[in-house]
Amino acid sequence: MQELIVNLHMHTVYSDGSGTHADLAQAALKNNLDVILVTDHNVWVQGVDRYHRRGKKRLLLITGEEIHDQARDPQKNHLLVFGADRELSILAENPQALISAVKQAGGICFLAHPVDPALPAFGETDISWVDWGVRGFTGIELWNGFSELKAVARGKLDGLFYGFFPEAIAHQPLPEMLRRWDGLQIGGQRVMAVGGSDAHARRMSMGPIHRTIFPYEFHFSAINTHILTPTALTGDLSHDRQMIFDALAAGHCFIGYDLAAPTKGFRFSAQGRRSSVLMGDEINAQDSVTLQVKVPIPAEIRLLKDGNVIRAIHGEALVLITGEAGVYRVEVYRRYLGKVRGWIYSNPIFIR
Repeated sequence: MQELIVNLHMHTVYSDGSGTHADLAQAALKNNLDVILVTDHNVWVQGVDRYHRRGKKRLLLITGEEIHDQARDPQKNHLLVFGADRELSILAENPQALISAVKQAGGICFLAHPVDPALPAFGETDISWVDWGVRGFTGIELWNGFSELKAVARGKLDGLFYGFFPEAIAHQPLPEMLRRWDGLQIGGQRVMAVGGSDAHARRMSMGPIHRTIFPYEFHFSAINTHILTPTALTGDLSHDRQMIFDALAAGHCFIGYDLAAPTKGFRFSAQGRRSSVLMGDEINAQDSVTLQVKVPIPAEIRLLKDGNVIRAIHGEALVLITGEAGVYRVEVYRRYLGKVRGWIYSNPIFIR
C-alpha cells in the first residue's frame, strides 16, 4: 500500500478565502503534500482539478464543495461533498435529501465541523451540525483546526496570541466530537473520520496590527489526513481522483497532527485466521484476531474498544490478541510545546 498525505477543507477567493487555487497548490507543494481537496462555500468550481508541480514534487488538486443552507440563521449543518461532480447546493435546506443526492451521484460526503462552538469576541456563532437523524453520509470531520481555535480562545487577547502563535492551538479533537463519533459507531453506523484544516488565510486587522491569520502554509503543515492507496499517484486524473475517494470512503486513512512530528508510517491493522484488514475494514472474530499498531517514533499509544481505552503503552508498537467483537480504534499522544497533545487518530477496525 502507498501512503498519500491529503489536506482537505479549505477555501479560496471563490468564497471566503484569500488565495487562488494556484496559491493553495504552491503552499501545499512547499509542505510536501500529495493531494488537496478544496471546498468553497456553496459553489462547485469546475475546470481546476489538475496536477501541480514544484521541481520533482507533484500535487493533485481536486475541488469539492462545502454546502450549507445560507437562509438559515444561525447557519448549521455544513456538509463537505466530493466526487458528485454536480452542483447540489440547491438541496442545502434538507440535509437528508442532500446526502442522498450525493450518494446517488456517486460522491462521498462528510459532516463538516460537527461540533463548532461560538466565539462571541469575534462575532463567530455556533455552527455545529444539529440534524443527527440523517443517514447515509460517509463520515465526519473529526478534527477541524479552525473549530478548535473557537474552543481554546476565550477573548480577543487569546485570539491575538493564537494569531501570532497558531502552533499552540491544536490539542486534540473536541471531546464532545469523540464521544459523538464513538456513539454513532457503537449504534451500528459505519462512520469514517477525516481531519480538516478549514483554511481561509484571512487578512485581519486589529488597530495598527495587520496580519494574515493562519496562512495556508501553516494549515498544510498541521492537521492532515493520511490515506492508504493501492498505488502512488499515476498521473491519470480520473483514476487518481477515484482512488482517493475510494480510500476515504473505505476509511483506509488516519488523522495526523504533523506539526508535532511527522506521522507518516503509522499503521493499524488486524490479522485473523483467514484474512488481514486495514483501518475501516471488518474482520470476523472467529477464533482470534491480532490487532497491531505501529507508530513512527515512540509515543503514548492507546487502543480503544467501543470508546473505552483497553490498553495503553509508551513505545513504537502495540499488539493485542482478542476474540471479542467490537469497534477498535487507536489514539496516539506525544508532548509538543510543553503539553501532551493528540498526534494520531485512526479509523476503526470492526470485529464482528
